[in-house]
Amino acid sequence: MFGSSASTIKPPTARVLQDVLLSREFRRLCFDVRGIAYKFWGLGRIDRFPFVRLLFKDSMRFMRGNLQPVRGETLERAKAAVGWLLRAQAATEDDGVSYGYFPYGSGNGWKASYPETTGYIISTLLEYTKMTGDKEIAEAALRMARWKISVQMKSGAVQANGLCAPKDQVAAAFNTGMGLDGWSAAFRFSRDERFLQAGQRAGDFLVGDVNEHGYLQSQGKSMAFFPIKTYTCLCAWPLCRLSDDLGDDRYRTTAIKIVEAALKQQHVNGWFANNCLSRPEAPLLHTIGYTLQGILEVGISTKRDDFVDAVQRGIDPLISQMNSKGFLPGRFYSDWKPAAFSSCLTGSAQIAVVCYRLFEHTGDVTYRGAADSLLNFLKALQLIDAPITEVLGALSGSFPIVGAYQMLGYPNWATKYYLDALLCQQRLSSWGKSSRIGADAGMQGATDITPVLSSTGI
Repeated sequence: MFGSSASTIKPPTARVLQDVLLSREFRRLCFDVRGIAYKFWGLGRIDRFPFVRLLFKDSMRFMRGNLQPVRGETLERAKAAVGWLLRAQAATEDDGVSYGYFPYGSGNGWKASYPETTGYIISTLLEYTKMTGDKEIAEAALRMARWKISVQMKSGAVQANGLCAPKDQVAAAFNTGMGLDGWSAAFRFSRDERFLQAGQRAGDFLVGDVNEHGYLQSQGKSMAFFPIKTYTCLCAWPLCRLSDDLGDDRYRTTAIKIVEAALKQQHVNGWFANNCLSRPEAPLLHTIGYTLQGILEVGISTKRDDFVDAVQRGIDPLISQMNSKGFLPGRFYSDWKPAAFSSCLTGSAQIAVVCYRLFEHTGDVTYRGAADSLLNFLKALQLIDAPITEVLGALSGSFPIVGAYQMLGYPNWATKYYLDALLCQQRLSSWGKSSRIGADAGMQGATDITPVLSSTGI
């Protein structure tokens, strides 16, 4: 079902180049080129030379296609990823998590705290704590959750974009859902009512934000020109959990309405329209991953097989485009042909998580194999022996790092989703022969599954 003998999947070169060079407005193209030139110019400082050497090595691995996937080492690499996320928190002036490390331009490379992604990093770190028993990690996550309350808008929403003064804040439904995700996890872990109350305020905002067609409306200033953002259906998953926490079914009803609206955007071949931050005609693997995860988790939670079936229609064409090493292109046209040369590593990690969850739910080992291939490829890209402390344990935005998505940097959400996938792999490696298992996130497994490989053989 997946796997190519080629070292990378080759996008249709002429089509992609035409799209990049001719289909955009000329001013936008000039702006992009100027921005890219600025980033490379910023690497000219002498203290950036170690990063430049790392960049060159990464680019050579991409061009030669000689990157070798890494089997096993799952917990070790998870620990390294957690360490980087905690350094990203320590790098800020508050208890939020830095947007990421981007070593060009002025400053030390660390960006300010980012409210949106800090939200769902909380749930990841608390899941890691439950697996390892590391209470210091839990306390760091709960500090993030308390900080999130301190910056929550009066409406219950979470602001769009980077942190700014209250008078300048604009509500973003997606960011609010990710805040709810973190508060839900924090409440379930600590039983602190403050997190439940913050989550309820966020949930009430989301319920009120859904229009008659089932779409969330508040998208922030930069998103206003795309009235539908299919990937915001990920907000439906934490709404289901809030419904359980409060015993109030209206949140679950709203979640189902949101997912049903998202499915109206799905084509017969499984592709979703209006599913990108910037290019709906060729959505990013990252936003595709958001959509598939939201639909799947709500489908499992509400026992809606039609939701799960829709996810399978969307995931099967994707994993068929993955090569034998686990490389997956970063964008896709509506015919599921690759629309990018580089890989979006956040998206690859998200697709791995969705595949692991499908394996747990359906017992189809094809999904387990696809997830392992994706994740083992990402392991080879995680920096665990680099001479630059700021990137140890991190995953870059693209492969190669000069690729289009989050170019020349390490956004916090890439490492977050990579850690999610590692936790899935480690959990499954401890199953042996098992029937359905459950986890705090509402996970359901598959009956009479085949024996699972040991953690050293994945």
